[in-house]
Amino acid sequence: MRSLDIAGTGMQAQQTNVEVISNNIANMTTTGFKRRRAEFQDLIYQNLRRVGASSSDSGSVVPAGAQVGLGVKTAAIYRINEQGNLQQTSNSLDVAVRGNGYFQVTLPSGDTAYTRDGTFGLSPSGTIVTADGYVVQPGITIPNNATSIAINGAGQVQATLSGQTTPQTVGTIQLAAFPNEAGLEAQGDNLFIQSAASGNAVTGAPASPGFGTVLQGFVETSNVNVVSEITDLITAQRAYEMNSRVITTSDQMLSTLTNLR
Repeated sequence: MRSLDIAGTGMQAQQTNVEVISNNIANMTTTGFKRRRAEFQDLIYQNLRRVGASSSDSGSVVPAGAQVGLGVKTAAIYRINEQGNLQQTSNSLDVAVRGNGYFQVTLPSGDTAYTRDGTFGLSPSGTIVTADGYVVQPGITIPNNATSIAINGAGQVQATLSGQTTPQTVGTIQLAAFPNEAGLEAQGDNLFIQSAASGNAVTGAPASPGFGTVLQGFVETSNVNVVSEITDLITAQRAYEMNSRVITTSDQMLSTLTNLR
């Protein structure tokens, strides 16, 4: 009975949907997190009577045919890259991107990863690093005798040294943009890596054409909308229940057949 398999694919699809929603809710306070959305496609169809087939020798054509769908499958899990809210932290090394672009991070392997999480700190040598100690490109070092750090909208990092009143520029934070941000491959730890789907990274300074600006003393919060996620969760739960009801009904129909005497 096809309905058993069809409803089974429906339950699996809604299970995936709930898993995506639960991940969104779990990361509702994760800095720079972008919510995901599951997309589904119908499976192939079985032709009981092919549409457009000849129904007689006179050339008459079947106008609609008869096709039975075989269920549903997960097509993609998209990342929604809309801007999250900017939350003030007053920490001089917290930086948020307002607009397009990702911070570039050098991994221990030497590869480059990308992130919207701008909660930075300093290494023992004074280099600006992520919360995991990865160097933020292009590798800006703050002098040991710096009394204050300022980062302007164009990404210029300026340090005021002890005994001086005029700040000096020690480097400029670089951003990266991609033709298809949804194609970036998530690695966990708020990091992404480039993939064939994302296209090659285009780098540039903040506030230059095609790039957003940076804001010191702020972080970008998660763009998860809790009300929307709870609504989607209820919808997925009801869809799961309906598919399970189909399996129960199909089982009852089979039971009726086996009890015929």
